[in-house]
Amino acid sequence: MRLALAEARKGLGRTSPNPPVGAVLVRDGRMLSTGYHEQAGGPHAEVRALRDGKARGMDLAGATMYVTLEPCSTTGRTPPCVEALIEAGLRRVVVGSTDPNPRHAGNGLEVLRRAGLEVESGVLAPACDDLIRFFRKHILTGRPFVVAKTGMTLDGRITPAPGGSRWITGEAARLDVQRLRGEVDAILVGGETVRKDNPRLTLRGAEALRRTQPMRVVVTRSGELPADAILFTDEHRERTRVFHVEHLEPVLDALGAEGVCSVLLECGGRLSGEAFTRRLVDEVVFYVAPVIGGGPERAVAGEGFRARLSAPEIVWFGADLRYRATVDYPGEAS
Repeated sequence: MRLALAEARKGLGRTSPNPPVGAVLVRDGRMLSTGYHEQAGGPHAEVRALRDGKARGMDLAGATMYVTLEPCSTTGRTPPCVEALIEAGLRRVVVGSTDPNPRHAGNGLEVLRRAGLEVESGVLAPACDDLIRFFRKHILTGRPFVVAKTGMTLDGRITPAPGGSRWITGEAARLDVQRLRGEVDAILVGGETVRKDNPRLTLRGAEALRRTQPMRVVVTRSGELPADAILFTDEHRERTRVFHVEHLEPVLDALGAEGVCSVLLECGGRLSGEAFTRRLVDEVVFYVAPVIGGGPERAVAGEGFRARLSAPEIVWFGADLRYRATVDYPGEAS
């Protein structure tokens, strides 16, 4: 299953509104083939693994498939994967996550069992569930999964001190931000960020070659935005959306209705604080530099809200660290 997870991660950022999925075919302890879901509308991971095995001249009858997500049992853009698995003559299917869609959950497993295949589910389920967290949130609520990202000093400042470097974190951490951007459907900022920083919000380097540019979303209360801002004039200007609203909920509703499964907040402290106050943030990714003291702007502005971070993951990029964690709110199940 760990190999299937590695396969699935190859599709991160490219499969929306479908989830990333990986599959591995094994017989007698020998790996026969692999596959992953590369893009929405294309073959699912299971079918790609079957095709890869056949292309290699492998006899797939009696093999075991490890797949990170329950095989689909309904016809969408592609035929049901369960039919392909049954026709291939597999003996056993090992699944990580059950389909989070209440209308489909467990159906694929039951179809396989009725056809005589041995089915095991829940293998490495936490890792497999984490892989599809964007998809799960969108399926269950209609809204995208919201990740709040920022770079900050140790005392929580997101603007550098006057006269210092424009960057708070180092180059390695900034490269990791490109990877993070490459996994989401949209990047959201406030109008103040556009007016003050004139950001590009683009994928650069290797990430720019993997997928199309994420949607760039600007949320503004005043509606006063510079017409010559990069977001409105560069080669990706058709990927920029502006919402003239008071709060974030209608923005997330509209994006979710368009099939956007994940949003990366790269906004200033005021809009970030509002997102936490209104319990809209699902995950944080904070890049923290070994610096004390910066400009006046806090990473999360405002008062009176409370959120607890759980399941933290800490990764070092030189002297900087990336702190990723799930956001839990009082009164909600963690």
